[in-house]
Amino acid sequence: MESTKESDLVTAVLMYAIRCLAEGDHVALQNMKFGPREIEALREMNVSDLYRVESLRAHCLDIALNRQVYWPMIDHLRVQRESEETLQSLIAADAPHEMLLILFGLNARDYGRLRRTLSVSPSVGRPPEADEESSNRLWQAWSSRVDGETTGLLAPNDYLELHRETGVPMRAIWNLTQRWAQYGNLTGQNDDGAAQVGDDG
Repeated sequence: MESTKESDLVTAVLMYAIRCLAEGDHVALQNMKFGPREIEALREMNVSDLYRVESLRAHCLDIALNRQVYWPMIDHLRVQRESEETLQSLIAADAPHEMLLILFGLNARDYGRLRRTLSVSPSVGRPPEADEESSNRLWQAWSSRVDGETTGLLAPNDYLELHRETGVPMRAIWNLTQRWAQYGNLTGQNDDGAAQVGDDG
């Protein structure tokens, strides 16, 4: 007999309760209103009983939504989903492993796996360098976002925006911004993009 949504719910809860019993989590059982008699019946339950639940078209559960727990959970899931989407976008844009290690803590094994999953071609040779015009555009865009941040690091989404705004390859963006964060802009450009003029006095 095909299982019903009611039987699926009861089976899932009973399996959870059996695990709580096996792990000695009596608080969780009490929170689900399992008393001594219910717990004893749970001890006697076997796998065949769980299959027999499939014939049920009603359930013995009183389900209620705890909004104080539900919405923080939903918010957490949303943040995690957006973070994973950003990570995948960065990998698709050929972000280097060092960058993703610092921003996401991504190890080399997972980095390689995600590149293969997203069909990103292996990087060969030195990363492409940005020309002077592109480098100037990147400097303007990056320096306006850093805003005194000593590490020079931006949020992951900011790097995607830099890539879209300037057209500079992601590896070049990372290399240049890391260099600027450590040594400053050595190309003779100020924050307005004009060449710096030395003081002859």
